[in-house]
Amino acid sequence: MSDRVETLEFQAEARQLLQLMVHSIYSNKDVFLRELISNASDALDKLRLESMVDKDLAVDTADLHIEIEVDKDARTLTVRDNGIGMSRDEVVGLIGTIAKSGTAELLRKLRESKDAGASQELIGQFGVGFYATFMVADKVTLLTRRAGQSGGTRWESTGEGTYSVEAVDEAPQGTSVTLHLKPVDTEDNLHDYTAEWTIREIVKRYSDFIAWPIRMTVERPGEDGATSHETQTLNSMKALWARSRDEVDEAEYQEFYKHVSHDWADPLETIHMRGEGTFEYEALLFLPSHAPLDLFSPQGRRGVQLYVKRVFIMDECDALMPNYLRFVKGVVDAHDLSLNISREILQQDRQIRAVRRRLVKKVLATLKEMSAESYRTFWAEFGAVVKEGLLEDPDNTEALLDLVRVASTHDPAELTTLRDYVARMKDGQSEIYLATGESRSTIENSPHLEAFRAKGYEVLILTDPVDEVWVERVGQYDGKTLRSVAKGQVDLETDEEKAQAEAERKDYAELLTWLSGALADSVKEVRLSSRLTTSPACVVGDAHDMTPTLEKMYRAMGQEVPRVKRILELNPGHPLVTGLRKAHEQGADTEALTETAELLYGMALLAEGGELADPSRFTRILADRLARTL
Repeated sequence: MSDRVETLEFQAEARQLLQLMVHSIYSNKDVFLRELISNASDALDKLRLESMVDKDLAVDTADLHIEIEVDKDARTLTVRDNGIGMSRDEVVGLIGTIAKSGTAELLRKLRESKDAGASQELIGQFGVGFYATFMVADKVTLLTRRAGQSGGTRWESTGEGTYSVEAVDEAPQGTSVTLHLKPVDTEDNLHDYTAEWTIREIVKRYSDFIAWPIRMTVERPGEDGATSHETQTLNSMKALWARSRDEVDEAEYQEFYKHVSHDWADPLETIHMRGEGTFEYEALLFLPSHAPLDLFSPQGRRGVQLYVKRVFIMDECDALMPNYLRFVKGVVDAHDLSLNISREILQQDRQIRAVRRRLVKKVLATLKEMSAESYRTFWAEFGAVVKEGLLEDPDNTEALLDLVRVASTHDPAELTTLRDYVARMKDGQSEIYLATGESRSTIENSPHLEAFRAKGYEVLILTDPVDEVWVERVGQYDGKTLRSVAKGQVDLETDEEKAQAEAERKDYAELLTWLSGALADSVKEVRLSSRLTTSPACVVGDAHDMTPTLEKMYRAMGQEVPRVKRILELNPGHPLVTGLRKAHEQGADTEALTETAELLYGMALLAEGGELADPSRFTRILADRLARTL
């Protein structure tokens, strides 16, 4: 073996993913060709762009194209492009490893999945790309040379855990991928990928819209019986977004979406729009049917593709789409931008900002017009992300609030809109009641809801971390204040109940004063509650206090925030509270009273899903008390 050849091992997760691909986890193996053509198209886009930016780059861009070549005798299929190419380090980095987040999660879900359709969607969430070749090939050879460099690189692997990398002196600019095909096996859904009609059908179905010519040399019998060879272009190269909606069928939209998103599932919704006037553009946008694994990852894919006059400019143009709509995929083709516009200039460009506003309004309007079933699917996948817009996009607050769907005590089986909540409000009710927490079950069992449930008031149940923030930021809906049931004083009492409560406050004044001192390290105040009916106590915040969940969120992000003392509310009708009052009036042992107060506070914390400051002390006191009752 030449000393220029180096054998390396795949990264562990890449090796596991390769094995899953080799063992046919995906039923439609034809898509390997779509992935190779997409990669080649990207390489041509990048070369065109780099040649415009770097005028000293010595490359020929006169005939950029993709070529497919088959050898029936050797059973090989080659996809070749004269695009940007790769250096040795890029080959090892892009193919030998998987430098994307979510790989381990993908592998875990794939192993757990027993359904082929589910496996297909999981692969689509990750976008395996080049690895799909091992579904149809026993060996894959890649030859590449980066534009502007002299030497090339040959990469080869059987997909069994290792690959070889070799430096070569002579290599054409661009990349060629040669597949040494497995034998044809109809039972295993392996077609003859050396057959002209098979390749034509796959290219037409998946890659007809690719902007670069996809060529193949084919054999044709001559009039004299001799065989001639001619090169044909297999794709129409029509930019899908430049055609009218009437000229495009649903299948074309679906395949274009898969091309730009690297998703293997169909989109949930298609948005085809054209902007005219002082600034013209076309846009073809898609709403996915499921969330990608990297949706909440800082390294996840963001933005849509930007073209100028059909020329590719940028793959992830986040200036065209706000972060809370980062799941939107597609293409925007602007007519009047400079071809060499930089990302920094793009962020400040007035026309880009105008396009962004129009795109956002169109996406939000499309969401509002979706069918109930489709929107239910969308909200389950992307609702938490859309709510981030209530923090980022004040111009569209009203539209976003109308899109919000939340659980509520009204109907355990269905989410509700804020508008429907307002329509169901009781006579005289001026506030929208809500509760935030880590789970629906925790909130529904919280003592904070007792009086609301007893008096028939509907409460919204918010469990996404972002809910803690947007509720505070927005503050109201339709003129009604958004009010947490766990903060401030609750006014649900009748005049008669208020009179009784005032009398009870006088009776409990001494106990409340003593408890406020005994628990001074933990709470800012102890008072009687009007929100409890069955629990002995609960912990609440002042109207403008930060919630415990929000405190934890900030600390998890590394931000130090001051600890907020909360208020302990007691239920004067509960036997434990009345017993504590009686014991205090009779001069019971101070230590015993203090321990009872600590237990009361600890139980209130646990009841709302909170955390004890000293769990071992709490359990010791509780065990001692239980032991005395036996």
